[in-house]
Amino acid sequence: MKYLITLLLGVLAGAALLLLALIYNPFSADRKISPLAVSSDRIEALNFSAVPSDSIIFTNNGNALQKPHPSKVQQLWEAPVRQTQAMATVMRDARSQTAGIGIKFSSLSEQTRLLQGDALVDSVWYVYLPERGSIFIQQSENYWPFLREVGWPAFRSGANSWKGKWIGDLTAGPGVLGTALVTGGSGQFRGLEMDGVESLLAEAYSAETGPIAADGRLLIEVPQRAAEPEVQAVSD
Repeated sequence: MKYLITLLLGVLAGAALLLLALIYNPFSADRKISPLAVSSDRIEALNFSAVPSDSIIFTNNGNALQKPHPSKVQQLWEAPVRQTQAMATVMRDARSQTAGIGIKFSSLSEQTRLLQGDALVDSVWYVYLPERGSIFIQQSENYWPFLREVGWPAFRSGANSWKGKWIGDLTAGPGVLGTALVTGGSGQFRGLEMDGVESLLAEAYSAETGPIAADGRLLIEVPQRAAEPEVQAVSD
């Protein structure tokens, strides 16, 4: 019995050390400066709520932390899409005016390496801006800084919640500078190859239900040669 207790204590101590190593991994440094911060091109900013209940529709397998919205929406429980979530939401411009609609699909990435500070999600966006055009976004997102600085403190809290202010870039590729690949689909964006970054501002989070107060932002680097919104209307 003495040896069994010693073994169990050793396993628990090892697990605790591993968890601490993951949380405070010195090799998982955060990126402090957005790769678009020094761009000379026009930056298109599109804002949206990152709280599922604020979206038009949000769904996943039904067993995830964030629950589908509305409650009767079809859930993604089939094997090929069980690790996927989908969202449709209103996109707003820098003046908080309605700019269009965004549809996002995201799935857990097989490239996740927690020991390297990579909690990766592969995602794609389709964004439609009426009378302006449409864009497609492909990216890999790293949620590790968010989980370490928001999710973990919420889990440790006696109230299972976190309040504060956390802001950071989620996009981690596949662009060489850690940017998303943005392709123009129609209208003034047709044929353009651009860079983009998705960021998150969180102010309240629950370890039981997910984001309580959080806003996302897409920043897209639009070349100066792109047409102005009023030059070409979009028919699709």
